[in-house]
Amino acid sequence: MNIDLNSQLKGNLVMVKSLFLMMLFFSFSVSAQLKTTESEIGLGWSNNSVNTVIFRNSTLTSFKGNQYTAYYDPDGRMVLAKRKLNSKKWDKVVSPYSGNVKDAHNDISIAIDSDGYLHVSWDHHDTRLRYARSKTPFSLELGEEKPMTGQDEAKVTYPEFHNLPNGNLLFCYRSGASGQGNMIMKWYDVKTQQWTSLQNNLIDGENQRSAYWQMCVGDKGIYISWVWRESWDVSTNHDICYAFSADGGKTWEKSTGEKYTLPITKATAEHAWEVPQNSSLINQTAMTVDEQGNPFIATYWDTNGVPQYKVVYLSGGKWNLITTDFHVKPFTLGGGGTKRIPISRPEILVDKSMLYLLFRDEERENKITLGYANLQKTNWKAQDLSRFSVGQWEPNFDKELWRDQKQLHIFSQNVTQADAEGLSKADPQPVQILEVKRMPM
Repeated sequence: MNIDLNSQLKGNLVMVKSLFLMMLFFSFSVSAQLKTTESEIGLGWSNNSVNTVIFRNSTLTSFKGNQYTAYYDPDGRMVLAKRKLNSKKWDKVVSPYSGNVKDAHNDISIAIDSDGYLHVSWDHHDTRLRYARSKTPFSLELGEEKPMTGQDEAKVTYPEFHNLPNGNLLFCYRSGASGQGNMIMKWYDVKTQQWTSLQNNLIDGENQRSAYWQMCVGDKGIYISWVWRESWDVSTNHDICYAFSADGGKTWEKSTGEKYTLPITKATAEHAWEVPQNSSLINQTAMTVDEQGNPFIATYWDTNGVPQYKVVYLSGGKWNLITTDFHVKPFTLGGGGTKRIPISRPEILVDKSMLYLLFRDEERENKITLGYANLQKTNWKAQDLSRFSVGQWEPNFDKELWRDQKQLHIFSQNVTQADAEGLSKADPQPVQILEVKRMPM
């Protein structure tokens, strides 16, 4: 048999070239998965992290093709902004309201109800409720400040709105001081345009402790998880607890289906995961649910000298734990006030078999980072999304846009934070929306 060596060599070269092009294409595709764009809105206050604290929930929200946000400008005035999705042009209104921006607790929370009214609550740290609603649907012009129900509205901290599937709203906050606070929940009826009290003491600290919670709403109901704090000192955080409501927040149950007798207390709370005090367990992080209604709780604590991001999740009626290894250097969480911490609190997203964490870490130059893993393998990878440092930023993203279209839009600003509620001297920094064009799968 005669062999044409030249033909064989040419064939091999073609094969090698094809393989190279395939590898190049695959490499490009992987890197292209996390392509991002930035949309700048305006300059914001950046002497502390009040514009970017994670417990704002929410900072950014979408409704009927419009996207809304709010932030404090360099003079502490509350700015409201909106745009058409996919547009770079933002309409902005400087509201008649301001906040005590020197305290990073005094954040702004917003929501859009199903009639298109914008609801805003701002400027709280054991202070009276501040709340206003837009004058007309889809407007940025706010009406006068007013109470919701007038009950339990004298000492408000950590207000947050949540959209319900039926178009109504939930509003939650702590009533009372750190270490001695109770969880309040109110409900807004779009038809009557009135607020009513839903729970005056859902989670009771019994004047000995406070619950620091995170909440999400899924198709099956409302999910809450929290840590207990025994005093003002964050080092006294302990245990991750859980509750679920299938009837809009009226009654609550454990993951087993056992009904809670309200209010929930330390003695009656279900432990999703037991974590002792002095574990550098952080409070007020994030949670979400998958398509089956299984809750996923993102947090961090220390089990071996280095605090690491962890995910506690329910599957098959059992609580499970996933640990990451993104951070390397040890640190200890303790003390009071807003802390300057090497890592941010994490946000969490789930899409089918993929799990995503949003965070920033000093070891990654404080850039916005997306960690991701397949739940079946949990082989974590991480990629930076922002080009520059965002300082002591914490993650907030458009949850409605993610729920409806699986598009990730992130509220971004480079902010500073001195430890224990201090202020840093910093030039005003631009408020931006970072848009991730395609998620890694």
